[in-house]
Order: sequence, then C-alpha cells, then structure tokens
Amino acid sequence: MIKSLAEFFSWSWFLPETFQSYEWENPLLLNLLWLIPVLILLRKFVKFLKRPVLELSLPKKATKGNPWTYLRLIPSSVFFLFLILLAVALARPQRSNERVEQYTEGIDILLVMDISESMDLQDFNPNRLEAAKKTAIEFINGRFGDRIGMVVFSGEAYSLSPLTNDYDLLTSLIEEINFSMIETKGTAIGSAIAAGTNRMKDSESPSKVMILLSDGESNAGNVDPIFAAQLATAFDIKLYTIAVGKDGMVPYGTDFFGRPNMVESYLDESTLREIASIGNGQFFRASDGQALNSIFKEIDRLEKTEILENRYKETADFYRIYLFWAMLLFVLWLALKSAFFNNFLLD
Repeated sequence: MIKSLAEFFSWSWFLPETFQSYEWENPLLLNLLWLIPVLILLRKFVKFLKRPVLELSLPKKATKGNPWTYLRLIPSSVFFLFLILLAVALARPQRSNERVEQYTEGIDILLVMDISESMDLQDFNPNRLEAAKKTAIEFINGRFGDRIGMVVFSGEAYSLSPLTNDYDLLTSLIEEINFSMIETKGTAIGSAIAAGTNRMKDSESPSKVMILLSDGESNAGNVDPIFAAQLATAFDIKLYTIAVGKDGMVPYGTDFFGRPNMVESYLDESTLREIASIGNGQFFRASDGQALNSIFKEIDRLEKTEILENRYKETADFYRIYLFWAMLLFVLWLALKSAFFNNFLLD
C-alpha cells in the first residue's frame, strides 16, 4: 500500500518487473494499449485529409536537421502517455496476498507405556522399550492440534507429562525414559489406567483416547485392570491396547562367548483384549518394530483430527498511482497544446 505522497513519484512503478508482479482486475482493458497507436494514427490521417495543403518557400537550412522542429511532437507524446496510463489504471493492477490459517478442535491422547524390566528383552531392536519410545515420538510428531500426555508404569504408575501441545517438551521427556524411573518392580496395568483416567477425567475435549502399551500380565498395583477400564469408559475415554513382544524364548543379553541368552517371555493377551473391548477401542499385537510402527499408524488414521482452514485474501489496488500520473499528464497536455510547441510550421 502507498504510505506517503512521495511514493507516487517513484520511478519504480514504471519498471518491467513491477508490471510483471501485478494481477489485473480487468485484463481485457489492457488491449487498449494496442488500440491507442491505431487511434492516434487514424486521427492524424483524418486531420491530414481535412486540412488544405499550404505551399511555402523556405530556405534549405530550415528544412534540414533543425532540432527545434521536433518540439511540436511534445504535446502529442504527452497525450499518448496519458492514454497509456489511463488504460493501465482502468485495467486495475493489483497484488494479492493469500493467508491460510489452520485450526482444529483437537482431541486428547494419553500414552501409557510399560517400563518394567521385561521391556528390556531384545526381540525388538535394540529392545522393546527403545522401539516403543521411537514409535511414540513418530506418532506425536505426526499429530496436529491435539493435546498429548504420558504415563509410565512398572510396579506402580507415574504421570510423566500432563496433556500438552508442547510436542518438543513431550518428545524430550520420552527420550529420557529409562528402567530406573520407578523402583517398584512388576506390571501394574490397573494403576496405570487409573492414573491416566485421573489425568483425563476433567478434559472437555470432544474425544479422549488412551493408548496402553505393555508386554506382560498385570501382577502389581492395587487396582484391578478390568475395573480401571470400566472407570475410564465411564469418563468417555476410548482405550486402545498394544501387546508388545513374542511368547516363548526371546533374546536377552549375551553370554561369555557373545552368544545371545534366551529367556522365556509370556504375555497376558486376554486381559489387554478385554480392556480394549470395554473401552470401545481395539487390541493390537506387535511382534516386532515394524508391526509396532504400523499399529501406531493405524491408530493415527482411526483417530485423525479434521483440520479446518480459513483462507484470507488481502488485495491491494495500485490503479490510483497510474490514474494520478495520467491526470498529471492530461493537465500538462492541456497546457502545452496551445503553447508555441504546436505552432512550428515545419513538418
């Protein structure tokens, strides 16, 4: 936009790159630029036909290379420029700036992650916990506008992060998760769901989701997992459960010769299935890192937040500049057309 009168007198308005940056409200009127020379020539021709020829006898010096004779062209040139700028003004040069605002009502998501000792088993690379952390971070970074929180548990539950939109902070907290965060041994699934419910019960979000990730049976805590699931459902929290790991012999550490030690792993799949059923969600089984990643992608798809857009188009008009110059040239032409410039006899 024009901020001062001095900007009207800037030569930058007439540079080719300036015209290339414009959008035109009435682009068809730019065709007048081609008609102006035709109309001027036609006017000259008609004028020539109507005017009688006056024969004069002049000295040869007066007919050869007298620069003063070209002054008579100044008024016509000024009028020609006036018509060009008037055509440009009528075509209405503009510049538009489209601004897009994205927003969403968002949903609340709570990740509940098992960090018991069994999550150190190495049927995932490098182990179950690190694979789960990596996948959780990728899931968080793929969300938009949602509040996400974190609860970790082993023999008891610990609220690592409240529901937040600060994904950078949440990511850094997840990266720091380790097996020594909770001293109490075991797998307290009921306590973990109860802690998550306590975090989400006062939420006014239109959708509340809890994602429970565990690799063992509930053998600790003072809250029954099924009762905890029923309590969560009473607060309209949807429960997804992910069973991590394989049943049977899985690698854990190495022996003296560098060969992997094999230990037996058991997973209580039935409890996790029942929790998901009560919570109106789904149960998933992840036997390796790729499957775990696919599960989180599926949950991301199922709980996708609709992103709404507001588009604002700001348009700035610049026709006033060219209309100003056109009127200035028109006034100048009126002053010149009766001046001595128009009275030179030599043609």
